[in-house]
Amino acid sequence: MSVNFSPCVLIPCYNHGAMMPGVLARLKPFNLPCIVVDDGSDAATQQQLDNLVSEQPGVTLIRLAENAGKGAAVMRGLQAAADAGFSHAVQVDADGQHAIEDIPKLLALAEQHPVALISGQPIYDDSIPRSRLYGRWVTHVWVWIETLSLQLKDSMCGFRVYPVAPTLQLAKRATIGKRMDFDTEVMVRLYWQGNTSYFVPTRVTYPLDGLSHFDALKDNVRISLMHTRLFFGMLPRIPSLLMCHSSSHWARQSEVKGLWGMRLMLLVWRLLGRTAFTALLYPVVGVYWLTAARARKASQDWLARVRQQQPQAAKINSYQHFLRFGNAMLDKIASWRGELQLGRDVLFAPGAEAALDVRDPRGKLLLASHLGDVEVCRALAKIEGYKTINALVFSENAQRFKQIMQEMAPQAGINLMPVTDIGPETAILLKEKLDNGEWVAIVGDRIAVTPQRGDWRVCWSPFMGQPAPFPQGPFILASILRCPVNLIFALRQHGKLHIHCETFADLLLLPRGERQQALQNAIDHYAARLEHYALQSPLDWFNFFDFWQLPEIQDKE
Repeated sequence: MSVNFSPCVLIPCYNHGAMMPGVLARLKPFNLPCIVVDDGSDAATQQQLDNLVSEQPGVTLIRLAENAGKGAAVMRGLQAAADAGFSHAVQVDADGQHAIEDIPKLLALAEQHPVALISGQPIYDDSIPRSRLYGRWVTHVWVWIETLSLQLKDSMCGFRVYPVAPTLQLAKRATIGKRMDFDTEVMVRLYWQGNTSYFVPTRVTYPLDGLSHFDALKDNVRISLMHTRLFFGMLPRIPSLLMCHSSSHWARQSEVKGLWGMRLMLLVWRLLGRTAFTALLYPVVGVYWLTAARARKASQDWLARVRQQQPQAAKINSYQHFLRFGNAMLDKIASWRGELQLGRDVLFAPGAEAALDVRDPRGKLLLASHLGDVEVCRALAKIEGYKTINALVFSENAQRFKQIMQEMAPQAGINLMPVTDIGPETAILLKEKLDNGEWVAIVGDRIAVTPQRGDWRVCWSPFMGQPAPFPQGPFILASILRCPVNLIFALRQHGKLHIHCETFADLLLLPRGERQQALQNAIDHYAARLEHYALQSPLDWFNFFDFWQLPEIQDKE
């Protein structure tokens, strides 16, 4: 199922009937469905809203029996948005102070970061009361303390785009303030939940005849109590908040030093065998597990997602996950040295051998991933003389391990093509190889290190309970090459590597008029099959970074 970006507008309204015609008129050019929540307004405002709704078919009116507060009105509107199938809701205040013309900027950022809260970052003119301006800075400081981060630049602006599902999920887990404490608390708690915020500078004007609902005594007490709750809620979260800052994109992560340590371990393997290597692996991996905080957190988050779908996976832990990764390193080298044998150490899963069909003279594209050890398949194909598999690889990372591979198994570098060099000439070269009956392997689960033409060319697809970014490039390349496409995985199950293979598409077609939807469908299918196999062997998941995020903006720069 596609994660469709489907936004609407949400306006909480309490006695702002006179301002609403102007607000709706400014919204009209965007042709967005609009949900207005009447938060127990007076009779005059109710009549004005009824008249507006009768004149504008794109506006839905929800009426609360009594005034419950802005937060309650927003949450009621978000539930209505979810019921209507909307993925995001643009909250606009009813008093007309927001620069509604900036909605396209907010929505563009929301589409790029579909699980984030997108907020306006106010640029005030001289109309703002000085007391409001000073009060905002006090709140800013408290929010920075409560998140141990400067990421949340302004938590009080009501001009924002809510990701509907994550916000409703938060409301089920936590009690959020319903009045003037709502905007700040929901942003902080979403940040704690893993839904960060991005900001768009926007002008905010306080109308001269504006109606304020701020109660100096009651609302200041509410806000003080909110910050007290958030401060004490932050304390047990200190470790996770410190670890989550600016999670590095996979290609930015530097390796843990230890080239000579790798050589020593592999020398133990060659002299004393795999049993001695495995015994030495336990303390070495233990040190790495203790010091690699980001990778450890990514592993723990991954296994938590697995347990949500497979409660029986509760027995596995992130240390075992790291151990499996260490053993996979050995499998790579052993396969290229000819020490893994098909039928003894490596088996075909049911249907896999038929799907590969090495007797077929046509070239194929193999869609792989960082689930399991597909490099073993490439080694076996070369050593057994079945096929030549050309691998498009990311070359920015794992330089130490590549050096070890060159020393221990020089033939592993044969037919490797750095993915950063892909261009029209590369596509032509690949087409020639396919026409010669060779195979081409490319991973479909890693986005490019740098954006292309200033944009991250990704599609967001459901994966393990949350939308994740997948690269468009491998699937566009598959359509250009016009060849059979197979999915392939090599998973360690029951003490042996099992090769899983299935047909992905006889030809991956992206028709001109339906290209984006066809591309989304292809990536959705890939994500679904990746999840299927990942749940079969969760310790084979070797993406030790936050798979569900794009690189941070500062990384892009």
